Amino acid sequence: MGKYIFGVDVGGTTVKMGLFDRDGMVVDKWEITTRTENGGEHILPDIADSINSKIAEKQYLKEDVLGIGIAVPGPVNGLGIVSKAVNLGWKETHVKEIMERLCGVPAEVGNDANVAALGEMWKGGGQGYSSLVLVTLGTGIGGGVIADGRLITGAWGAGGEIGHMHVMDGEEEACNCGCKGCLEQYGSATGIVRLAKRMLDKTQEPSVLRGAEITAKAVFDAVKEKDPVAQEIAGEFGEILGKGFAMIASVLNPAAFVIGGGVSKAGEVLFDYIRPPFEKYVFSGCVDARFVLATLGNDAGIYGSAKLVLDTVI
Repeated sequence: MGKYIFGVDVGGTTVKMGLFDRDGMVVDKWEITTRTENGGEHILPDIADSINSKIAEKQYLKEDVLGIGIAVPGPVNGLGIVSKAVNLGWKETHVKEIMERLCGVPAEVGNDANVAALGEMWKGGGQGYSSLVLVTLGTGIGGGVIADGRLITGAWGAGGEIGHMHVMDGEEEACNCGCKGCLEQYGSATGIVRLAKRMLDKTQEPSVLRGAEITAKAVFDAVKEKDPVAQEIAGEFGEILGKGFAMIASVLNPAAFVIGGGVSKAGEVLFDYIRPPFEKYVFSGCVDARFVLATLGNDAGIYGSAKLVLDTVI
C-alpha cells in the first residue's frame, strides 16, 4: 500500500499542490499556474506533469503513491466527472479518468468547498467534530457538509451550496447565480459591501466609513472601534447569516460551523453578531452547535484532497 498522497486544489489562477504522508504531514508543497486558455485543456496535463516530475525528483515508485486527490471549483459526480467549471473554462470533464491515465495511480475528485471541509475536519479548526458545516465567507459563500465523518455531496455533486439559499424576499439585484435574495448577497465580502453602501445611503449618521474605501475588512475594523453605523451593518449581516445558519442546522444538526474565507479574518467578533440570531431562530435540539474559525487558510483544499484519497482508497 502506498505511503504518499498528492493533494491538488485547482483554482482559476493557480493550482496549489501538496505531497503528504498518510498521517497528514506535509512532505512538500508548491504551486503551478492554471492555464485556462482553450477551454482549460492544459490544466490536467500540467498537473500530471508536475506530479510525475515530483515523483521522479523524490525517487518514488508509482507503488509508493496511494493516490491523487483533486479539488475543483464545480460540481463533481460520483464518477469523478465535472459537469462544468466556469472559472477553468471546462465543460464536461472526466477528471478522474484523465488523471489516472496520465499519472498511473488512483485519483479522487471533489468540489473545492466540500474538500476544504474535509481538510478542516482532519487537520484544521474542525478537528474533534465528525459532523460539521464549513462556511467560506469570501467573494461569495461556499459550503461543505460533513456528517459522521463523510462528505454530503448530493445527487449531482452540488451539495453544500449554501450561498444560494434564498433568505430575502423583495431583493431587486440578482446574485451571480441569476436568482435574487441569496445568502451570499448579504453574508459574503461583497455582500457586506452592498449592505454597507445601502446603510450609508439610508442614514446621515457620522461614520469612519464615510469617504473611505468600503470593504468587509473596513466594516469590521470600524466595528472594533465601536463605530455605530458599522455596528448596525454588522447587525444586519449577522441577522441574515444567523438565520441562514439556523435553517442549515435544523436540517443537518451539525456539531460545529467552521467559518473560513477572507471575512473570517475579522476573528471571533463575527460570532458576536451571528450567534444571537442563530439562537433565536434555530430549532432547540440544534442550538448547541459551536462556531469556530477555520485555521488552514488557502491550504484547506490540498489537505482535504489528500484526506479524500485516504477515505476512498483505504
